Amino acid sequence: MQLTFTTSIQYMRGVGDTRAKALLRLGIRTVGDLLYHFPRAYEFRGNVKPLAVAENGETASFILTAATDVHNATLRRGMRISKLRAFDESGSCEIAFFNQPYIKDSIVKGGEYRFYGKLTREGRKNILSSPTAEPIIEGRPLAPLVAVYPLTTGVTHKFLAKLVSEAMSQLGENIPEILSDEIREKYGLCNITRALRAIHMPPDFKALESAKRRLIFEELYRFALGTGQSKPREATAPKLADRDISALTARLPYTLTGAQTRSITEISADLASGKPMRRLVSGDVGSGKTIVAAAAAYIAVKNGHQCAIMAPTEILAVQHYNELSPLLATLGIKTALLTGSVKGKARREVLTSLSDGTLGLLIGTHALIGDEVNFAKLGLVICDEQHRFGVGQREALLNKGGGDSCHQLTMSATPIPRTLALFLYGDLDMSKLDELPPGRQKVETFVVGESYRERLNNFIRKQKAEGHQTYVVCPSVEEKEDGALTQEDIRLFDFGYNIEEIIRPDSQIKAAVTWSQTLAESLPELNIGCVHGKMKPCEKDDIMGRFASGELDVLVSTTVIEVGVNVPNATLMIVENAERFGLSQLHQLRGRVGRGSAKSYCILVSDSKGDSAKSRLEVMKSTFDGFRIAEYDLGERGPGDFFASIDDEIRQHGELRFRLANLCEDMDLFEAAVYEAKGI
Repeated sequence: MQLTFTTSIQYMRGVGDTRAKALLRLGIRTVGDLLYHFPRAYEFRGNVKPLAVAENGETASFILTAATDVHNATLRRGMRISKLRAFDESGSCEIAFFNQPYIKDSIVKGGEYRFYGKLTREGRKNILSSPTAEPIIEGRPLAPLVAVYPLTTGVTHKFLAKLVSEAMSQLGENIPEILSDEIREKYGLCNITRALRAIHMPPDFKALESAKRRLIFEELYRFALGTGQSKPREATAPKLADRDISALTARLPYTLTGAQTRSITEISADLASGKPMRRLVSGDVGSGKTIVAAAAAYIAVKNGHQCAIMAPTEILAVQHYNELSPLLATLGIKTALLTGSVKGKARREVLTSLSDGTLGLLIGTHALIGDEVNFAKLGLVICDEQHRFGVGQREALLNKGGGDSCHQLTMSATPIPRTLALFLYGDLDMSKLDELPPGRQKVETFVVGESYRERLNNFIRKQKAEGHQTYVVCPSVEEKEDGALTQEDIRLFDFGYNIEEIIRPDSQIKAAVTWSQTLAESLPELNIGCVHGKMKPCEKDDIMGRFASGELDVLVSTTVIEVGVNVPNATLMIVENAERFGLSQLHQLRGRVGRGSAKSYCILVSDSKGDSAKSRLEVMKSTFDGFRIAEYDLGERGPGDFFASIDDEIRQHGELRFRLANLCEDMDLFEAAVYEAKGI
């Protein structure tokens, strides 16, 4: 049958019911879904090396001539091995394939092939184990970049690539185009057919970047169209006229900063205006957003309304509850917690007190938007780390309080330059917490190389001896495939990194899972835990809880701890491969320590030779103002990594989650997309 963009995937040749079910696990239902199932990385097979030049352990491509036919043999336990010898002008190589007997029909003596894989040496012998093999055919150039897809059981790269190729061939130019000719011409964007072909089968880096630019614009354009329909309309809201918070501040063991006082004044004025408040509070690490939220909630409740605080993770919701519940209880305000873990009788009691109005403040995760959650008189919604929620989730919670007539306060622990905030949140007023509470000490920051490893391990031991704990942050969860270029690698290439430097074998990218094991071997006397986004929520909460209680001495993590539990006893933050993080992200990580009375340190580990990476890390050594760091990111390399690492563990259904776009790095495209969307 002739395929269309909306044809069910099961009708493609070679799919059928079983494979259709497997593809469904990847979100692929139609031919269109297949074409928008983008690669997660690319193998750079254009990295062709002579055998004699390649380093031991290097993954590269080798143009070799088969010196022998393939010989198949059966080893113990039924394992099949296929072997041949091949050569180039610089030397020879033994090639072995395991459990691939069919390779005998693909490689013939005297034929020339491109072999892609990891070269190892045993003495003077070169060995390639199970490389990919592609015949060299005159007039048919081989692709330098080969897509690596997200997979599932029953779906291979070869199968997906074949499906994509067939779909592109059959559809031709009959792919729905959302962008007009005028928009594409105005911004220099290729058409959708060329973009999809190049994202899956890029002939070179230039074509890949052109495809990404087009598809990112489309993604942001669709987002802008959606958010444009959800902007608050002209509406009235309850006037919360009683703005006196002196009873609250009198119970605080500290004096509010000038920035906190200013922000609370702005919020209280909004609440008393009779118009729906739409305000963003952006604050540096440790600037005291929680008490600002408490003041807003207090005003709402004392004026006869209820308040809801929605946090992106259960551990953060629990932290807010533990901090606010005892404080507000002294003011006669009942507070409750609602997350996925609250079940049975406890859950029923929360829902009952919420619906009958006896509950003033409800704190929770996206569980707050459940159908069974009914407020008696919701007047204020507070979203913490609001960029981690989708528009639909925020709207669903607001609708429980009358939609447009409900007041909304959103908070971000990321210092956002006003120019960027006005653009990202043009419908919101903004308050800045740009002043740290008295006594908050600076975290001494150092940049060191891998040669300091033993000293770093000794420093971890020293923290333990002094009764303190250590964070170790890695840029990835697990080690990537040898030679694969991830989307992050492509981004580094965009920023001027040399492609050889990105994929060189000594570019060891620390992965949380394996690095925690390495540290456990190096520091056997310490209790070391690991937390990352691929773990189940209950597992993550358990590990984080054990670290917070002091049971663990070292927590190895991805950026999940960027926003998380407060551990004042943690005094050392080590960031591995620090050049791989944006400055604003590094600043957020640094803010995880220095929360107690003990001296704290942040050590950025990087062996990068690039001038750009060195200068950026030097900024971290000398600058401690989050807003200045954010402005530096904005000026030096476009908007920085403010939202670059929304980890899997805080990605909930309906949340803002782009496939290719990064709201900050693609700010020029976002601005253009918003402008064009507003014209519709």
